[in-house]
Amino acid sequence: MRVRKLTFAALAVAAGLSLTACNDGDDMAQSDSPSASAASSSGGGSGGSDSSDSSDQGGGKGSAGESSGGQGTAAGTGADENGAVGKCRTDELEITARDNTIDGDPDGTVVVELKNGGGRDCAISGYAGVDLKTGSGPLSAKRTGEQANATILKDGASTAFGVNYPINKSGGSGVRVTGLLVTPPDETKTVTLDWPGAATLPVTDGSGSPVQVGPVGNAGQGG
Repeated sequence: MRVRKLTFAALAVAAGLSLTACNDGDDMAQSDSPSASAASSSGGGSGGSDSSDSSDQGGGKGSAGESSGGQGTAAGTGADENGAVGKCRTDELEITARDNTIDGDPDGTVVVELKNGGGRDCAISGYAGVDLKTGSGPLSAKRTGEQANATILKDGASTAFGVNYPINKSGGSGVRVTGLLVTPPDETKTVTLDWPGAATLPVTDGSGSPVQVGPVGNAGQGG
């Protein structure tokens, strides 16, 4: 009987120790759980905040980029909608020259006509570059200084300007004119034409060119 009682006592002690160990493990798990939960919550919150900030910033940058792009497009479209017209190019113009001297005038006049054949309206204003080809070399025309008005030249329409030059009345051979060089305003490409005016110019004294050119839009006398 004593042996059995000792056995039961030993079993009871072992059971008690086992329960204590389980309770200690549960307590440890419970005490660890809040920390893990807090760390998880803290980590999740930080990650959520970073994700949210990143998303917001990304969205903000995207919106700004789209706004900027929209403004750029609008500005470009606005320029087109405003009807901006490009300047007339040499290759778009049909350039011809004819004599327009009136009997009794002391000077001769050649009218240079510029017809828009480019298939679009174009803008033209100012003075064309004009040079006469002569037996003594090129002779550049001087501008008259008259007001130059801007013109929108419709497709198929024409404008003109005058070249005024002295008539050779000296009785001598003078300076022979062999051609006319015309460069439209704001252009660099030159067109060579036949000279339709008097065959010669009087010999100059070297004080300057006796030939004058008026602005585009004025086909009258150059001086």
